[in-house]
Amino acid sequence: MSSVIATGYRSSIGKKAVMAVSGGVLVLFLIGHMIGNLKIFLGAETFNHYSAWLRTMGEPALPYRTILTIIEIVLTVSVVAHIWSAALLSKQAHAARPVRYQHKARVQQSYSSRTMRWGGPIIALWVIYHLLDITFGVANPAGTTATPYEKVIGGFSHWWIALIYVLAVLLVGVHLRHGIWSAAATLGFNKRGRERGLNALAVTVATVLTVGFVIVPLSVLIGLVK
Repeated sequence: MSSVIATGYRSSIGKKAVMAVSGGVLVLFLIGHMIGNLKIFLGAETFNHYSAWLRTMGEPALPYRTILTIIEIVLTVSVVAHIWSAALLSKQAHAARPVRYQHKARVQQSYSSRTMRWGGPIIALWVIYHLLDITFGVANPAGTTATPYEKVIGGFSHWWIALIYVLAVLLVGVHLRHGIWSAAATLGFNKRGRERGLNALAVTVATVLTVGFVIVPLSVLIGLVK
C-alpha cells in the first residue's frame, strides 16, 4: 500500500493532488481565521474572549490547548506538503525543459501563475513573522504581556507594520486566485462549461478573504478600531 502511495506521489498528478488537498486545508483555515479576526470590531472583551476560547476548546473533556495543537499540527503538515510539492513540480518542469527558447515569446501566463513559485516561500516567511508578532508578541510593539487585542492595536498602529501585512495579504490573494483554479483543474472539476463558474468562485473566494484580512489593519491605522 505504501509503495502504491509513494509511486503515485512521484508522478506529477500525485504532487498536484497533494498541493490541491493541502491548499484546500489552508483555505479553510484562512476562512476561519478571517472570521475570528473580524471579531475585533465587536470590542476588546469579545476579541480577547475569542482568543482565549481557541486555547480552551474541548475543555473539560480534553486537556488545555489540545484541539488548537491538533489544528496547528495539521496546518504545519499542510504547509510543508504544499511547499514541498510545489518545489518538486517546479524542479520536474525545469528538468523536462532543459533547453531554453532563444526567443522571448512565451505562452500566455498570468501574473498570479508566475508568482506561484516564489509567492509560497514569501508567504511562509511572513507567517513566521506574523506568529512572532501577534501570537508570541516578541516582535510586537505592545510586548509579550499584552492582550491579543492590545497586540493587534499596538502592531497595526504603526503604518509600516500595517503596510507589510496588507502587501502580504494581497500576495496571498493572488496566490489563492490561481491556486483555487489549479486545484479545481487537478481534481477534475474544470469540465467544459464550468470554467466561467470556477473562475468566478476563485476570484470571489480570493477577494472576500483579501478584503476580510486587509480591513483589520486599515481600520486600526485610520483609528476606526482603537
